[in-house]
Amino acid sequence: MDLRLDARLVNHRKVLMVAFHFPPQRGSSGIQRTLKFAHYLPSLGWQPLVLSARPRAYLDAGGAPYDGPAEVTRAFALDSARHLALRGRYLQLLALPDRWVSWCLGAIPAGLKIVRRARPSVLWSTYPIASAHLIGLALHRLTGLPWIADLRDPMIDDAYPTDPLMRKAVAWVERQTVRHATRIVCTTPGAVRSYRLRYPELPPERFRLIENGYDEEEFTHAVAQARPADAPFTLLHSGIVYPSERDPRPLFAALGQLKRAGKLNAAGFRLVLRASVHEDLLRRLAAEHGIGDLVEIAPALPYRAALAEMLGADGLLLLQAANCNDQVPAKLYEYLRASRPVLALTDPAGDTAALMQAAAIDTVAPLDDAGAIAAALIRFLGLAHDGRAPVAAPAFVRAQAREARTAQLAALLDEVARTAA
Repeated sequence: MDLRLDARLVNHRKVLMVAFHFPPQRGSSGIQRTLKFAHYLPSLGWQPLVLSARPRAYLDAGGAPYDGPAEVTRAFALDSARHLALRGRYLQLLALPDRWVSWCLGAIPAGLKIVRRARPSVLWSTYPIASAHLIGLALHRLTGLPWIADLRDPMIDDAYPTDPLMRKAVAWVERQTVRHATRIVCTTPGAVRSYRLRYPELPPERFRLIENGYDEEEFTHAVAQARPADAPFTLLHSGIVYPSERDPRPLFAALGQLKRAGKLNAAGFRLVLRASVHEDLLRRLAAEHGIGDLVEIAPALPYRAALAEMLGADGLLLLQAANCNDQVPAKLYEYLRASRPVLALTDPAGDTAALMQAAAIDTVAPLDDAGAIAAALIRFLGLAHDGRAPVAAPAFVRAQAREARTAQLAALLDEVARTAA
């Protein structure tokens, strides 16, 4: 049966959004991108229809239930590592292109039902779960609806994925997505540039930029807690510390050097690693460098509480390796809105450093150089203590808001729907 739709019957104000990360899942900053798009789109004339996974597929489904304007459909999905494993082992074929590929079995039929019933005019799918784009591809081919693929960051690069079979599977999904999607959206200029170079046969206008951002409404409900006057200077890293992409070893080495030189002590300095995930690694590194008294490894907080902690910190720490030069951690936009001093340990040639430079913040050092980190940290602490550490100007910060990003998406939806009509 031909499921392609007569364009005359389509309501041009609905968008079907395929997104794995969605409340009640927590623990991923990527949730906020889809969540806030869904929140602001109705005010811009688009009704979101979210197609997500059943909560049992989530690694952490302990967040608050969704309570917003989007209609949410949850489809069958399993995590191969937890639900299809025997004695902790599972077939790799059951986890290609990712551990949630079974979501396709539930989401494609569920998506077709939504299309028949609600008549959306545009499909939208979002990474970093590659199966979302498989679902978007299938629904696009079966219905003929235009498709916007929110790739965010590059799906493959020189060092990722490292497993040959996984890399082959993800590369195939990327190729199919880029070649069939009506528009490809990336979150950084470097990612757009990378895809245009990788697919020179495609028109450059197929690739668009919609950056990540912060949500002003969330910050209005986040209140910084008062800290004792004699509390040590608190440098906060909020979010996952990846062993490769945010390698903490040079930072820990730098802290060890500064402590041994008498330039840092527990009475005057504390590094808080909030919701780092790789806690055992961090504890081991802290012990190896003799800085256990300088480092606090803290559990995850509810989202608004995490924002409140940023607002109350003396300084905010960002980690981003050179192998992620075409990426910007979503957390940086929240850091900028918090208006607290930011120390970014990242490659000066990458997009993260470029955003810092655009915000007129020069407290940046390479992540892989312990000596440079030590010097940058001492300078940063001096500037912060003197009240001279640079922060982003209010006008620059407002331009990074999620509401502004959603207006960009709404304009793109209008363009795609109008072209397809």
